[in-house]
Amino acid sequence: MGHNPATLNRDKPDQRPLAGNIKVTKQDWLNAALEILVSDGIERVKILTLAARLGVSRSSFYWYFKSRQDLLDALLNHWLSNNTQSLLRHAAQPKPTVAQGVCHLFLCFVDPDRFNTKLDFAIRDWARRAPKVRRVMEMSDSQRIAAISAMFERFGYTPQESLTRARVLYYMQIGYNDADLQETMDERMKFLPHYLLTFTGQPATDAEVTTFRAKVATLDERKIK
Repeated sequence: MGHNPATLNRDKPDQRPLAGNIKVTKQDWLNAALEILVSDGIERVKILTLAARLGVSRSSFYWYFKSRQDLLDALLNHWLSNNTQSLLRHAAQPKPTVAQGVCHLFLCFVDPDRFNTKLDFAIRDWARRAPKVRRVMEMSDSQRIAAISAMFERFGYTPQESLTRARVLYYMQIGYNDADLQETMDERMKFLPHYLLTFTGQPATDAEVTTFRAKVATLDERKIK
């Protein structure tokens, strides 16, 4: 398999893709590994496979990683630093109402730049076969739920109700994405007022619903461009 130039220099998007016999960066190796993890599963994340995709010899891998396990650890750390930390930041963002707080959290699940859903599923699939990864995933889930629960508590919900609502919101969202409903974003947004009422127990205002729908429409326009 030849190398995929689009994979290269993603850590430096203002530069032209690497081509020819040029040494790739550590981020290039990581990007290629992430692509294969998402598309083919952890079993296919192998040094020779990555080298073929990048169009380099596998010896250059060892400039950046001690071993394949070192690379796998880097993949987990990338997931934690991006998906989990992004969700924690969004849950912690101060908002004047609970509906706006939940909407801000929803941004993670409609914007791949904030939360890579496909990567999340790939990690969960990996965790089914790797006890260490399973432990890391469970820790991550606990952190995410705790952050969402804390968000509800800031709006006056009791600790028990906050945790319950956090669990319902989080597990519903994970399952919702896993269901792969093939619905358009417009169809999904029609349910927004009802989802907010279900998750918070309080009706959102028309302005809150309209504002969030406008943000999502802006995201869609950006991706089309």
